[in-house]
Amino acid sequence: MSPTVLKIRGFRFFFFSREEERMHIHVHCGDGEAKFWLEPEIQLAHNYSLSGSHLREIEQLIKEHHHEFTNAWKNHFGT
Repeated sequence: MSPTVLKIRGFRFFFFSREEERMHIHVHCGDGEAKFWLEPEIQLAHNYSLSGSHLREIEQLIKEHHHEFTNAWKNHFGT
């Protein structure tokens, strides 16, 4: 199961229900996917075919919606 947390500007932000414990968010768009750590700071973990401009835009969106992502994580995983 991969709950969608946010869809915005062609990006889908989600996480997998059974993955590592460190808080993170996945993002998918038509050009590829990426994974970003949410703690202790926002940081790119993996990039699968996204351009630098996409990654910068995604990072900005993560900053803007960080509270929403961390709350969704805590609600889903109970941490």
